[in-house]
Parts: sequence; structure tokens; C-alpha cells
Amino acid sequence: MSDFPSLGLAEPLLAALRVAGHRVPTPIQAQAIPAILAGRDVQGIAQTGTGKTASFVLPILHRLLEDARRPDPYACHALVLAPTRELAGQIGETMRALGRQTRLRTAVVVGGVPKNKQAKALAGGVDMVVATPGRLLDHLAGGALRLDGTTILVLDEADHMLDLGFVDDVRRIASLLPRDRQTLLFSATMPPDIAALARHLLRDPVPVSAGPVATPAARIDQRVVFLDTREKPSLLIELLRRGRMERTLVFTRTRQGADALVASLDAAGIRGSALHGDKSQGQRDRTLAEFRAGLFPVLVATDVAARGLDIDGLTHVVNFELPEVAEAYVHRVGRTARAGARGIAITFCAPSERLSLRAIEKLLGTRLKAYEGRQAAG
Repeated sequence: MSDFPSLGLAEPLLAALRVAGHRVPTPIQAQAIPAILAGRDVQGIAQTGTGKTASFVLPILHRLLEDARRPDPYACHALVLAPTRELAGQIGETMRALGRQTRLRTAVVVGGVPKNKQAKALAGGVDMVVATPGRLLDHLAGGALRLDGTTILVLDEADHMLDLGFVDDVRRIASLLPRDRQTLLFSATMPPDIAALARHLLRDPVPVSAGPVATPAARIDQRVVFLDTREKPSLLIELLRRGRMERTLVFTRTRQGADALVASLDAAGIRGSALHGDKSQGQRDRTLAEFRAGLFPVLVATDVAARGLDIDGLTHVVNFELPEVAEAYVHRVGRTARAGARGIAITFCAPSERLSLRAIEKLLGTRLKAYEGRQAAG
């Protein structure tokens, strides 16, 4: 199938794709869309940046357009569960963008914002709900939403839900949906616990995949700099001052570390901002909007930003500190080199982090190229 019309999608969706400049489906879209349109359950493995979100959003929109039933009050036809607020928000944006020429309604239900406004949006019934598990359970317990009429369930970034301890919540939520629903599960990796969850929730699923599991895009130039921990802030400041890092996402392990690094950058005259779980949803949304608009060149974040964020023109990702889990490296560096662009990922590795680097290189099946500090930015 060489183009979107050949997939059989409704004209309003094809029109939205044309407006967005999307002409040819990605491999994951070409595999998943026909299976979902046929009503099959799908088990997908897709690395970041493969067009996975549209691979389930498009056929869901198509099926809801064909159904044409209005949702009942306090109900929804389709539910998408995501592990983080940012990913949920981005999925909601994709649904609205691709459904712009339809009357289908989407509600995003996440923590960090007032529940009353969300409950009001749910009261009239919506076609699609995108939610994080914890806040969704709050609304279910409060009677703001019921799932007995929900016929499509999507679990996105299932492995990250496992990392965050949401799997029991996911099982509880799934038990509230009809047994004859359609279930779609997408994950970048398939650890045993997620494979067991898939066996429990999916019925004769169609397997789809895009690219090797947990492998960064080939367009990312991955580099490592070996240095002492105390040298990291000064090297980052030096690289940023050289002017080649136009828009940079820097990852730290902790929230406190992110705030401290932003303070160090500010003292050096480099404007940046922090993104982590201690920020309210409003603060996080504003920070991302300002970063996307180019109001400051550096965003320092914890792994809350490692998945689901699509930021145009992100030239560099810096692992200021290595992640505790090797797979998280893949998602971090996958924030760059999106939509056909190229990107550079720089990892600062202290002696105490050598074992973490070794685990990452084992996962990748290759060694990262070592650079001298000043050369690392390109």
C-alpha cells in the first residue's frame, strides 16, 4: 500500500492528512491501520518516531465516523491509556488535528489540573478519552465516567506503564470495559510482564512492528564523552555557548538535579527551564509551549520527557546523567531526529556510570563513539 487513500480511510481524514503534508504511511501505519479497520486486536512493537500514534488514531477516527452514534452522557466510545501527562496531551492533539474535519470530540484526562473542568467535559459524553490511569480511576470512582459502552481500548507505551507501576491499574480499568471490545497494545519493548498483560487482554492479536526493538533511529549521531561528575556542568555550558546547539533537551535523573542544573545555566547567562513531576500540569504545558516556540534554547528534564514529546527542530539531546534503565536511553535520544531530520545525542559518562553505559551499548548492539568534550556538539 503506497498511500493513505489505498488504506480505505474516510475522506475527512485524508483531507486532514493532506493539510498536515502526510502523503505516504509509515511502515507501522501500513501494517496497523488495515488490521484495526478490520476490527482485529493489535499487538504492536514500535520504536519512537515511527508514526505509531497516527497508526491507531486514524483507524479509530474512521471507525467512529462509520458508527455515527452519539456517545451517552458520562461515556466514551474509545479510551486511550498513556503513562504520562505529556504523552496523553500529545495523543489528544493528534486526535484533534486528524479529526479536525469531523465532529468527533476528544477529552484529555490527566493529573495536575482541576478535576471539575474535566468532569464537565465528560458529562455530555465524548467520542474519545485519552487518560493517565490514576486520574481516570479518580473520575470512574466519582461517577464522572463509565466504561460499559466503550468498545475500543488502546494501551500506549505499555512498557513505560510497567516501569511506573500502572499495570494493576490498567488491569482494573480494562475489567470495566465490555468483553467484546477491540484492544490495541503498543510498546517499545516486550518484557515478560507486558507479554503476560497482552495475553490477558488481547484476543488473537495481529502482530505489527517497526524497526528493531529498542533501537534509536539511524539518523541520530550518538556520542559519548568520558569525564568526572564535577566537570559536567562546565562542559555543558561550554558546548551551549559555542552556538551549535540550537534547541537542546538535557536529561537528568532527578527533579532536584534538573532544577539545580537550570540554576547553573542561568548563572552562566544561558536561559533554560526545567520539566519534571513536581511542576503542575499548567506549568509543564507552558514550559513546553515556550520551548517549542524557541523562547529559550535549553530544556532540562527528567524521564517524564523521554516519551511522547514531539518537538520540531530539536537538534541535540544530552544525557547529563545516564538513565537507570537502559531502554530509557532509547526513548531519550529518540526525541531528536524526528520527521526525517537528523540529530545528535551526547552522553556525559562519569566513572561511576560505566556499567550503565555498558548496559546501553549491549542493548544497542554497538559501542558509542567517544569524543573529546569540545567536539561533542558537532
